[in-house]
Amino acid sequence: MPQYDYDIAVIGAGAAGLTVAAGAAQAGAKTLIVEKEPAMGGDCLHYGCVPSKTLIKSAHIYHQMKQAARYGLPEVAVPAVDFSRVRERIQRVIATIQPHDSPERFCKLGAEVAFGRAEFLDEHQARITTNAGEVRKVSAKSWVVATGSTSAVPRLEGLDSTPYLTNREIFSLDSLPSSLMIIGGGPIAVEMAQAFARLGSRVHVIQRSPQILSREDADMAGLVQSVLEREGVTFHLGTELLRVRDLGQEREVDFRAQDGMETSVRGAALLVALGRSATTRGLGLKNAGVEIGSKGISVDARLRTSQKHIYACGDVTGAYQFTHAAGYEGGVVVTNAVFHLPRKADYTWMPACTYTDPEFASLGLNEKQAQKQGLDYTVWTEEFVENDRSQAEEEREGRIKLLLDKKSKPLGVQIVGPHAGELLAEWVAVLGGKVKLSTLAGSVHPYPTLAEINKKVAGKHLSEKIFSDGVKKTLKFFFGFKGRACGGEPDGSR
Repeated sequence: MPQYDYDIAVIGAGAAGLTVAAGAAQAGAKTLIVEKEPAMGGDCLHYGCVPSKTLIKSAHIYHQMKQAARYGLPEVAVPAVDFSRVRERIQRVIATIQPHDSPERFCKLGAEVAFGRAEFLDEHQARITTNAGEVRKVSAKSWVVATGSTSAVPRLEGLDSTPYLTNREIFSLDSLPSSLMIIGGGPIAVEMAQAFARLGSRVHVIQRSPQILSREDADMAGLVQSVLEREGVTFHLGTELLRVRDLGQEREVDFRAQDGMETSVRGAALLVALGRSATTRGLGLKNAGVEIGSKGISVDARLRTSQKHIYACGDVTGAYQFTHAAGYEGGVVVTNAVFHLPRKADYTWMPACTYTDPEFASLGLNEKQAQKQGLDYTVWTEEFVENDRSQAEEEREGRIKLLLDKKSKPLGVQIVGPHAGELLAEWVAVLGGKVKLSTLAGSVHPYPTLAEINKKVAGKHLSEKIFSDGVKKTLKFFFGFKGRACGGEPDGSR
């Protein structure tokens, strides 16, 4: 049997790679982690989830400061934002979390950490070029590619000669841009649009699709858009990007609008947020015989590449580009590569959340996906305006939408509303645990809470059966009920 330097080697120290490394090292496997950046934690910690949610919170508080009168409080003069202080807070939060992803912690777990680049020489060997310039060859019985993704940059006339921002630069600006143009209409684009608009920037969103959050149902995405528009964000949807220009103090974007007219927008800064591209360049995957698909490294249900001892997980596969998905996939890899127990990734109930205000959280199928699959379904909704906690907190925007198949089994849930990501957690447990909707509908929720909306929509379709004409006739026959005392229909509230 060949002798290898390591039992398992992991390329990439983001959420997926660190999950694999931690599990493998604690299980007793000799483990190597190779990370090209000077610090571990991946994009999520340094340029993604953590800094974006920290910025969003600062923008939310500033927005609340300007909304004092809405809560019956005295209006106050709110000073302009000093973005350098916001930036300092972002870095402070990152630094607080960083030790959890530090080399010291993983060394204690038993994994070796090397900062540098890895390039496959064959299916088991790789050349490691450290950031200090040292070069060595290593071999491993199993390899894991978890190199994540980078911001997708379009082929657009003038972009290569025009300064622009991506998620790597947007959180470390020296000052707040007076105006910001955003190319793209996905989660990153709309989150940053609202955050910078709330902080005081004039924001334009230029999107190729006729709606923002184009994978979502139009009615739900429209709820988010309407809020952002009221807060000052200008949307240019269904556009054809033509070119960009550097005007010195400003940038200019030319595009063809839906009416066919060529239009230009100028701004102090330009953010490119057109999705993510799998990071595969320079890995020597061809040398290892690893196949790359149109979106990223091709894997099977057990996250094995075309070489069964080489796994890929996280953004680099191009599938579900969420930090929580990367962590989940890392666990699947550990089960297969370390414990040698066959385990397949199951994305049926993979949650997602866009952290606008209101948030947009989803689980399972939406209407677009159900229609694409040719499924028969019914839609059940509840509005947050009918929720008493929403009324008390002046957070009345949004709704919950539940899709049921023809057998009344859940297909998916979408929530646009306050703390939608937190509210979705109950559905993750219910649907992932195969809990009956009748159980959720019959459960007791504290009052008043936003989570009551989950109970209410779960019970809504049940109430049609419970309070049907047939049931009323049966009760009248057996118990002599006299019928309604007043006219009208019951509203089913509380």
